[in-house]
Amino acid sequence: MPRRVLSSDRAVRPRWTRTVVASALAVAAAFPVAAAAAPSASQSGAGEQRAQLRQLARTLVDAGAPGVLVRVDDGRGRPVEIAEQAAWSRRDHLLGVGDEFRVASNTKTMMATLVLQLVAEGKLDLTDPVEKWLPGKVPNGEAITLRMLLNHTSGLFDYTEDPVLRPSLLGRSQRRWTSADLLAVGVKHDPLFAPGAKWSYSNTNYAAIGAVVEQVTGTSLDVVLRDRIARPLDLRHTYFATDSTWRGPHAHGYEPDAAHLPPGVPPEFRDIAGVHRHGHVDVSDNDPGWGGAAGAVVSTTRDWSRFYTALMSGKLLPPAQLAQMRTTVPVDPHQPDGPGYGLGIQTGPSACGTFWGHDGGMPGYLSVNITDRTGGRTATMLVSTESWAEFGADPKMTEAAQSLQKALICSMFGKPVPAAAHAG
Repeated sequence: MPRRVLSSDRAVRPRWTRTVVASALAVAAAFPVAAAAAPSASQSGAGEQRAQLRQLARTLVDAGAPGVLVRVDDGRGRPVEIAEQAAWSRRDHLLGVGDEFRVASNTKTMMATLVLQLVAEGKLDLTDPVEKWLPGKVPNGEAITLRMLLNHTSGLFDYTEDPVLRPSLLGRSQRRWTSADLLAVGVKHDPLFAPGAKWSYSNTNYAAIGAVVEQVTGTSLDVVLRDRIARPLDLRHTYFATDSTWRGPHAHGYEPDAAHLPPGVPPEFRDIAGVHRHGHVDVSDNDPGWGGAAGAVVSTTRDWSRFYTALMSGKLLPPAQLAQMRTTVPVDPHQPDGPGYGLGIQTGPSACGTFWGHDGGMPGYLSVNITDRTGGRTATMLVSTESWAEFGADPKMTEAAQSLQKALICSMFGKPVPAAAHAG
């Protein structure tokens, strides 16, 4: 959930806010597939594709990532699944391709799906003002629609920017935050702009969405997500976290300890809570509740692939609502043909194909999930640390992660991996 990473436009994101598909959307388009590219999966087979991706995942671990999970399904055979981890982290947990992971802001895609299901049932309308459902809770709520919340054009300040959240972000507080609590933190600040005037990523939008969903359904978010998405799709390791408890084998997440904090990481990270391990702090058991509807979901690479396939193929939403989800606004007004944000999902061009997706990050966990327009192809990269990328703290790790993501996109589309990425 903290801000966009691994991209050249970090200045447009406030700290602690996550946007979407990091370098997958912002970087991939800048790396065309060169004539000297490595052979494609169709030319060299799944074995070579796996070897390329494993090499790049290993390079990222060698650069300092405690662990990396990769899954690519190009729609033509058995998915490639890779788990790589640092030797020191094996003492805590042997990383597996089916491990649960905190997906942080990828949660937003599921929340948008829930809203659109309610729209299809006639219980909500995207033009509804937030005031209709949360009277008196959002200043100027008559002018802010549900659509504006979902596509980040409301102008609401991001609650994760408020210092009151810092103890929870750093694992120093076990406070249970409700959607209403998080919304109240965000709206006590002045808005950034008039509703609908521009685009700016804000977790407060989804705190409001969570409160609306709870209001309309009369049910808690964990139950709504379970009954409408997880159970129908048999996503056995996907759930809305209501506390710090994991339900199955899970990836351990780490951040550098105070003595090994890289330059560029804010000093408050010296106070991050957790168990010390080999120059790192294991933050796996820190409570993610502060993420709320903006980022509290836990999932796996396999579950998320199944979710994307169901979503983009129309299994979860009728055609009209899926079309609304895919209706985007420019992330950068100076690049109207560049990345666009829809309702809980973003799209962007690359040399290997146009893709859709989201990313997410919170202390200990960084994830990128992408798919194609039909859901027939999916890909995921999970890294078990986050601040190094969030603040551009380690150029080697950033470069290695970007190379892996570029390869991920092209492998998903069955296209040649860019020579620069293949070189690692």
